Amino acid sequence: MGTPHLGESNHFSFNDPAGMCPTCSGLGEVVASAVDRFLDLDRSLAGGAILLPGFGNGGHWYFQYADLGTFDADTPLREWTGAQRDALLFGGEHAARLGARLPKDYEGVVERFERIHLHTSDDLSDRKKDAIARFTRSEVCPDCHGDRLNEVSRSATVLGRTIGELARVEIGELAGLVAEVTDPTVAPVVTALTDRLAAMVTIGLGHLHLGRATTTLSGGESQRIKTVKHLGSSLIEMLYIFDEPTVGLHPHDVSSMTALLEQLRDRGNSVLVVEHARAVMAVADQVVEVGPRAGEQGGELVFQGTFAELRAADTPTAAALARRGPAKSEPRAARVSITVSAVNRNNLKDVTVTIPTGVLTALTGVAGSGKSSLAGELVAQHAATVIDQKPVSVNRRSTPITHTGIAGPIRKLFARRTGAPVGLFSANSDGGCPDCGGLGIIHTDLAFLDGQETVCESCRGRRFTAEALRHEVAGLSIADVDDLTITEAVHRLPEPSITAALRHLDEVGLGYLRLGQPLSTLSGGECQRVKIAKELRDTTLYVLDEPTTGLHLSDIDTLLTVLDGLVEHGHTVVVIEHNLEVVRQADWLIDLGPGPGRHGGRILYQGPVADITGTATARALQDG
Repeated sequence: MGTPHLGESNHFSFNDPAGMCPTCSGLGEVVASAVDRFLDLDRSLAGGAILLPGFGNGGHWYFQYADLGTFDADTPLREWTGAQRDALLFGGEHAARLGARLPKDYEGVVERFERIHLHTSDDLSDRKKDAIARFTRSEVCPDCHGDRLNEVSRSATVLGRTIGELARVEIGELAGLVAEVTDPTVAPVVTALTDRLAAMVTIGLGHLHLGRATTTLSGGESQRIKTVKHLGSSLIEMLYIFDEPTVGLHPHDVSSMTALLEQLRDRGNSVLVVEHARAVMAVADQVVEVGPRAGEQGGELVFQGTFAELRAADTPTAAALARRGPAKSEPRAARVSITVSAVNRNNLKDVTVTIPTGVLTALTGVAGSGKSSLAGELVAQHAATVIDQKPVSVNRRSTPITHTGIAGPIRKLFARRTGAPVGLFSANSDGGCPDCGGLGIIHTDLAFLDGQETVCESCRGRRFTAEALRHEVAGLSIADVDDLTITEAVHRLPEPSITAALRHLDEVGLGYLRLGQPLSTLSGGECQRVKIAKELRDTTLYVLDEPTTGLHLSDIDTLLTVLDGLVEHGHTVVVIEHNLEVVRQADWLIDLGPGPGRHGGRILYQGPVADITGTATARALQDG
C-alpha cells in the first residue's frame, strides 16, 4: 500500500496541522505583497503616493503616516532616501535604523495592509478581494508544489502514486485506479469512494480532478457536485429540497441530473425540486404550481397533478410550456466587431473569437466547455460590464429607495409639500425612531444562539417618529412610501427624478417589489435585473451570466424585451445561457465544446442561430 504507514487519515488532510504543509498552511500557494505596486514615487504623500485603498490623502490610514512629522508629506517619494521609503513601507528595524521617533505601535504600510487584508477571515468583502488581487502576488508553494501536504504525508503512496498525484488524475480515470485496490482492510473505503466517483462520472463530471479549486468550477459543475454529495448518504426516508438543480446545465446534461434525482427517490426518499426547466417537470411524479403571478399577486396554489395534466391546464406555466418560438429569422446586423485574442485560460488554449457589436450574442456549450472562461477574457480585454446574480447588497438598510438614489428626492418632496425640515423624513436622521435607530426592528444578541429580531414596540415597525408620520403627501406618510410597489410609486409620486429612476426597474419586470423591501431578500434573478436596470443609462458592452436563472417560463419574454431594449439603445450584449428560448432569439451564436474540461475549450460554431448543426446545442435546439 505504500510507505510510510501514517495510520491516521488526518495526516492526509491539508486542513489539519498533522498533514498540512507548514510553508503555505495547506493552501498550496504562497501569497505575498506586491510591494512595487504600493507606491507612486512621483507623488507625495499628500498627492496620493500610497496607492492602497484607504491610504491615500483623506483615507482612513493616511493620517497615520502624514501626521507623524517624520515623513515629508509634500515631497515626492522619489526624492526621499531609500531608508525613509523602507521605514514607511516596512516599519520595524527599518524605522529604528532611520532614528525616527515613531509610536510604539507604529506599523509600516506593508504590515498594516497584510494585517487588514491577508491575516483576516475567509469571508472577505468584494472591496478587499479587489485590493488583494491588485496588490499581491501568488505563486505555487515552493515546498509542497501545490499538494498542500507536509513532506511526510506527500511521501506515502497507493498504487505507486502519492495522494497529490492521484488528486490530479481525472475522475473518470481515478475511478478505475481505485477499483484496483484489493486490500481487504480498506474495502469499505474503496467501495464508498468508487460509488462516489462513479456518480460524478454519471453526472458528467468525469473530466474534473479532485485537486481542482472549487473557485474555478462553472455554475453547472458546482451544482452537480452538491447533488453528488447527497447521493453518497446511506440515509433513507429523508426529505431533500433542491433549489434549481439544473442551473448552469446545458440541456444535454439535464438528463444526468434528473437521473440522480430519481435515484434519490428510488432509495426511499422524498425529493422536492424548485425548478423551471420543462425537462425536470416532465419526469416529476407530481407538479405543484404556485402563483398566479409574482409578489403579492402570487402565493396561491394554482395547480397540482401530473405533467400531462399540467399541459392541459389553464395556468401560466401551461401556457408557457405550449409556446416554442422559432430561431430568429432576421438577426440584427452588427455595426463592427471586437476580437478576443489568444485566450489561454483554464481549458481554452490559444482561442481567438470575433464578437459582433450592437447585437445580442449567446455563448453556449455543455457545462465546463469554457463559456465562463471566454467571457472572463472578454471582460479583461475589452472592459465589459458584468451583470451577475450576486446579492445587490447585504445591508439591511438597502432597499429600492436607497439603491436607485431616490431617497433624497422623496425627502425633498415631503419637505417642500409640508414645510417640515428634510431631516425629519430620514429614518437615519431626525425622523428615525430613537428606540430602534430607524430600523423598525430590535436585534437581540443571544451569544451562542442565533440572534433574534423583533418588531420595535415604539414605532411598530414603521421606523419613523410620530412627528414624521404626521406629515403626508398625496395621502401618504413617509412610512407609507415604503409600502408602495415600484409600479404604484411611478404613478403616485409626482416627481420626475423619482419616476425616472423607478421606471427602469418597472421595465425589467420588478414593478411588484416594494420600495422598502430589503435588497438582501431578493433572489439571484431579481438581483440581476436590478443591476440591468441600474446600467440602462450608459452605452457599453455587457456580459450577463445565466440571466434566466430563477425566472419562470412566462418571464423569459420580459427578459428578452429587456435585452432587446439594451441592444436597441446601442449596447452590445453577450449572454452565457442554456435556456433555448433566449438562445433562439440571439442574433449571433458562439458554441463551445465538444465536451467539458480538457475535452472542450474549442469554438465549434460562430454564426446565426438558425444555421448551427452537428453540436449538442444544435440537437437541443432541434429537439426542444
